[in-house]
Amino acid sequence: MPDPTRRTVVCGLLAGLVAPVSLAACSSEKPAGGSSGSGGTPLAKLADVPVGSGAIVDGPSGKVLIVRPSENEVKGLDPVCPHAGVTVSKPAGGTITCPGHGSVFDAATGDRKKGPATTGLTPIPVKISGDSVVTA
Repeated sequence: MPDPTRRTVVCGLLAGLVAPVSLAACSSEKPAGGSSGSGGTPLAKLADVPVGSGAIVDGPSGKVLIVRPSENEVKGLDPVCPHAGVTVSKPAGGTITCPGHGSVFDAATGDRKKGPATTGLTPIPVKISGDSVVTA
């Protein structure tokens, strides 16, 4: 087999660089954080998040716990307990509990009320847009 020419090597390198870009451009997936025209990615219908409760939904970057402290207020929280990475429960009786080790968080704010977690749940910006909860 003869040695490759410089032209063959350069063409091979260019093909290797262009192929991934071409495949990415043909992908049917929407980019993360895409907008629905309402200022954010839709997460849930407002009717699916009762006042005083919440729902864990899929967001553009992972799960989101949406809590609804009052009729016209929603908050987004990362549902992963900062203590051991366990998914917390939906709000009940004004609190959110981690089933792993019993950490308790305030349902309206995500603030830590009782350990072993040493911090609260991480906020995720959300807002009400029409009849939906969307990323803010």
